[in-house]
Amino acid sequence: MKITQAILPVAGLGTRFLPWTKAVPKELLPLGNQPIIAHLVHECLDEGITDICFVIS
Repeated sequence: MKITQAILPVAGLGTRFLPWTKAVPKELLPLGNQPIIAHLVHECLDEGITDICFVIS
């Protein structure tokens, strides 16, 4: 059975990343030339995941 769904927890204040997360949510912090969340989504898509659920707040 192939996994086609993923749940990505992106809630929280990101206090461990202060002071960077004071103005930008941790999911949008850059990692290389893209936000962290873009890397997560691309990795899911590369693995054949078609349904992605983001858990916020």
